[in-house]
Amino acid sequence: MANCMVTGSRLKLAALLVAYLPLVAAAAAAEAPIRVEDDASLRRALGNARPGTRILIAPGRYRPGVYVHNRRGTAEAPIVIEGADENAPPVFEGGGEGWHLADCAYVTLRNLVVRGPSQNGINVDDGGTFDTPAHHIVLEGLRVENVGPRGNFDAIKLSGLDDFVVRNCTCEGWGGQAPDMVGCHRGLIEGCRFVGREGFSQNTGPQTKGGSCEITIRRCLFLDCADRGVQIGGSTGLRVFRPQDAPYEAKDVTVEGCTFVGCEAAAAYVGADGATVRYCTIYHPRKWVIRILQETVGPRFPPCRNGRFEHNLVVFRQADVQTFVNVGPNTAPETFTFAENLWYCDDRPSASRPELPAPERNGLYGVDPKLADPAKLDFRPQNPTAAKYGAHAWPAAGS
Repeated sequence: MANCMVTGSRLKLAALLVAYLPLVAAAAAAEAPIRVEDDASLRRALGNARPGTRILIAPGRYRPGVYVHNRRGTAEAPIVIEGADENAPPVFEGGGEGWHLADCAYVTLRNLVVRGPSQNGINVDDGGTFDTPAHHIVLEGLRVENVGPRGNFDAIKLSGLDDFVVRNCTCEGWGGQAPDMVGCHRGLIEGCRFVGREGFSQNTGPQTKGGSCEITIRRCLFLDCADRGVQIGGSTGLRVFRPQDAPYEAKDVTVEGCTFVGCEAAAAYVGADGATVRYCTIYHPRKWVIRILQETVGPRFPPCRNGRFEHNLVVFRQADVQTFVNVGPNTAPETFTFAENLWYCDDRPSASRPELPAPERNGLYGVDPKLADPAKLDFRPQNPTAAKYGAHAWPAAGS
């Protein structure tokens, strides 16, 4: 009987080992990242990447044009590609494009610098397979600069991408958009900086178009970075809409807790069907506060409608802003909601009350928020009356 008990125990132990050893091997693999120090080893590691692969790129300069195709991690074991030292990130300079992830899933790209490409900095797309979008991509701690400099050349280009995050990235100087989203869904852009540079066309900051929906742009800083700080919608060729029959350029887009300094207009609603800008601080826009436009027209596209502009803190100069909301043709501005915004004209406080295309509910006009130090980018209101407006009040809004 004792021998049977021992044998039974050994069998149980063997069974446990059979079940456990793959987990040990997986854990060991997860603890053994692949370290690369040159272009050849980087491209070799990328070509062999599989679920759980972590590639650490040593500081230094690397050849641009890195193309990663059909690499797919899993939710439990994503593929991670990152600079080994976040304080000395690897630099990919020049060329036509910095990095291109095509038809990938569960991939994180982190702590890299892309500088001076002539076309796009970071490009993530579905490889042209509209029915199988790229998904679960994280772009984090990236710095993309000097792209273009003029024309439709994007700091970050996202096409046919679902369930993604762009977090704590900096885009400084680009031609077209930063980032440009075409047919993207369920995305978060958070904690990013968008900084304009002289000589770059910088048409928009983040742009959501081509059937994009459920996008949140949160806690970002815009420093005189574009004609349209955020563009909710746009103008897209019908053949690249995702899904192909989407009846809007953009839908259910939220911009919250952001700070806009300069920009011709902080936000443009362009062919959008439902979008919200809330708890943002808008400081010294150059021409308008927001725009309501329609650039894609046709029977399947309703007029730009159902926008919301709420709980924002707007400090402007009458010398710059004579029209608060630029309304274009083929739009439905009467469907927009304006509520509980603070408006202050700092070169003529008596002119603080804006003319809006729809009545505002509970607006506050002509109250100086006494911003702490705008020259040092400190926009905290020191006037307690202003405490519930703008980017610094955003947490009170919840998500």
